[in-house]
Amino acid sequence: MSEFDAILLAGPTASGKSDLALALAERAPIEIVSVDSSQVYRGFDIGSAKADAATRARVPHHLIDIRDPSEPYSAGEFVADAIAAIHDIRSRGRMPVLVGGTMLYFNALVHGIAGLPTADPVVRQRIDERARALGWPALHSELAQIDPEAAARIHPNDPQRIQRALEVFELSGRPISAWQRDTSPARELRFRRDALAPLDRARLHERIEQRFLRMMAAGLLAEVENLRARPDISQCATAMRAVGYRQLAAHLDGEYDLEEAIRRAIAASRQLAKRQLTWIRADSGWKVWDPFDPKECERWVVEVSFVCQAAG
Repeated sequence: MSEFDAILLAGPTASGKSDLALALAERAPIEIVSVDSSQVYRGFDIGSAKADAATRARVPHHLIDIRDPSEPYSAGEFVADAIAAIHDIRSRGRMPVLVGGTMLYFNALVHGIAGLPTADPVVRQRIDERARALGWPALHSELAQIDPEAAARIHPNDPQRIQRALEVFELSGRPISAWQRDTSPARELRFRRDALAPLDRARLHERIEQRFLRMMAAGLLAEVENLRARPDISQCATAMRAVGYRQLAAHLDGEYDLEEAIRRAIAASRQLAKRQLTWIRADSGWKVWDPFDPKECERWVVEVSFVCQAAG
């Protein structure tokens, strides 16, 4: 039996996580569990870089297309779903490989998660209206007054996390950082934790740009149009705040032209990658690999394939 219950493979957007996991699947009995807050939603296909049907037929994928985009999905729900998927895969003598870039989900799975107040649409709408009037950096400044610890971790241009922190404080009267300190491990599971952290940041930025342009060529704008046309999906829905979707939706609302939307989406993707790398480097439990070094990639595949072979 393997000494691990699951393999975790984290990394910034466009760093090659999925390709590396698929290379591992050629040599070891694995199934992939998505750790992506957009891939859980049906209809969010191109912009989330969701594996296509052929790939999913070849290598089983889990936690993809499990939620309607009109519905919220929390880190706590992810932990419960991921644990169920891990036990299911292990019961078949295969190794779960959790792959993605939603570092909040990884953190919740490994370190536990606080019982935060549930989302309140009325409070969120009120915060959104204030953000439209004042701008998210101004709301970030307000957050710094009530919860400097959270504000120090959250970028002034990260509306989803600013909104959530303000919402939690309004609902509970308690800073979100205080809630987050009251965490406990989700379950007694043994993880091998690997993370991709490119040494060549300029190359990562170039890959991010080229990847987004490929998404646009594949029809991402039409995908966003179709989602916005659905009467059950609010513009404030969590799913619509994802990088790329948010900027293209703003373009369709007439806030700026398509060229500017693309520029903003690429810039936001690069900022996201920076935040993902910050999460990784702040947690010494991750073993770091350079995805742009072919020898390191091959070494990772060989090393992890031995771990996976013992899964049965």
